[in-house]
Formats: sequence, structure tokens, C-alpha cells
Amino acid sequence: MTDQPVSLAPVAVNLLGQVEHPVFGDSPYRIDADGAPYVPVGDGGLVLGVRLGDSVFDTSGDHVAPGACLVHPDAAAQHALLLYACIGNRAEVRTGASAGAVGAVLGKRGETGRVIAGFDADELAAMRPGDQVSVRAIGQGARPDWLPADVTLMNLDPALLPKLPVTAGTASTAGVEVSVAAVVQAKKAGNGLGRPAPAWCLDLQLTAADGIGLRFGDLVAISDIDARYNMGYRRGWMTIGVLGHGASPLPGHGPGMTVIATGPARSLRPRDDGAGHTGLTASMLMLP
Repeated sequence: MTDQPVSLAPVAVNLLGQVEHPVFGDSPYRIDADGAPYVPVGDGGLVLGVRLGDSVFDTSGDHVAPGACLVHPDAAAQHALLLYACIGNRAEVRTGASAGAVGAVLGKRGETGRVIAGFDADELAAMRPGDQVSVRAIGQGARPDWLPADVTLMNLDPALLPKLPVTAGTASTAGVEVSVAAVVQAKKAGNGLGRPAPAWCLDLQLTAADGIGLRFGDLVAISDIDARYNMGYRRGWMTIGVLGHGASPLPGHGPGMTVIATGPARSLRPRDDGAGHTGLTASMLMLP
């Protein structure tokens, strides 16, 4: 007998989402960390002019995502879209002026729940709220044979994993080593704590003033957070995610990472490469 989980072939599922229209309540304002009101531009919907590799701090928006946010009007279907979609999954526009355009899932966004999909800039500009986008979802539950039993992967297309800076351990260095742009402490964890990691991002309470240069697509590690189920504090644990949306003036919020790996720090080891880090890129996803 062995504790190593059996490696099973993942199943693909076709999903349907629609491009979200931004929504507001009866007030256009949110209140920032200093008590000042602001209009949260770029929180959901279609965001233009922001791409993988851009700084998460260089826009004046709120939770800006580099692409189209996908939702579904039926609550149960919305949950399925969120849970099944994985970073790297193929996304294809089915209706509207950009019908036939092919992109990829870049991450997830909490709150009402959104899947973030990236496309060519011109195709994205021609899209409109309400356009239908299909997602070929595959990856939840998948695990390669070399993965240690105590490390959990999620939200990641199996075909994308070999392209990311994730290295299997050797006989002398057991576990998994992952290149990251930064390692942050659990005290920086914000919105997303207590939520299920397969359907929610984890905001990092970071601003440009912290001096950590982060970009859309960067892999980031956060210590002492267990994200196998609902995300929460656990000493000696490590969680790694991909930055899918930008910073926020809102207290308790910030750049959001979609979790891709979690496990004991002895088995999941981040390597802080700072500015030399290369995370998720457009070329990995075959985006222009």
C-alpha cells in the first residue's frame, strides 16, 4: 500500500458563460482605506488596455482584470462555471462581432463570482457585454504522478503545468519547487479567507508603497495559508497562486491570486526570484 494518490485521467466539460456588464448599486462610490470615496472603475465586465505582464498597481481602477469577466445568469450554472474553469482552459467567443475568437482562462474573481478570460486586444475591443463564451474546462482534480501526496493542485489546466516554473523534486530534494515573484506573509491575506479556493481568489493586502513589483500572471506564494478547501491560516503551510486581477483601494482587498497549489512548506517550496521571475505569459496560452 502507498499514500500516493492514484493518478487518474481528468475529464473535460464544455461550459457556457456570458460577458459580464459592470453593475452598481444605488451609490457609485466605495470608501478607500483613508475614508475617501472613489468610483470603482474596471471591477468586472470588459477591461481594455491591460494585459498579462503589466503591473497590477499601474491602473487607477479597482480589481482590474486583464480581459473579459464571464458569468452566468443561472445561479447553479454560475457555480459550475466558477468551479470547473481552470487557468489555461480554452475559451471561445460564440456570439457577437468577435465570434470565433479564441482565448484562455486567466483566473477567477470572488464576490459575485467571475471567470477571467484573456483574448487578443482587437478581438476584446470588439466584444460586448452579453456575448456568449464557451470554456473547455479541464483540470480540477488532476494531479501528475510526480506530485507529492501532501501537495494539492487546483484551478490549472494539466497542459499548462509543464510550461510554468514548477519543478519536481529529486531524491535529495523531495517536494516541489516553484519560482515566484514574491513570498508574502499570511497577515497580508485579505478578501477570500474562509472561501473555497476552487471558486474564489485570495486578495493580497499589498499596494505599490510596499515596494513589491507584481505583474498580472506572476506566481506569488503566501505562507501559513491552507487552501485545500476553504482558505484559512495554518502554520507551516504554503499556498501559491497566479495573479489574475489588480490592486484595490478598498480595505482588506488588493491584487488577487487564483490558487494553483497548496501544501506543507516542507513539500511545496517557493523560490523568490523577484524581478527575474517569469510567470504565466501570453505565449504560454498562445495569445497574441
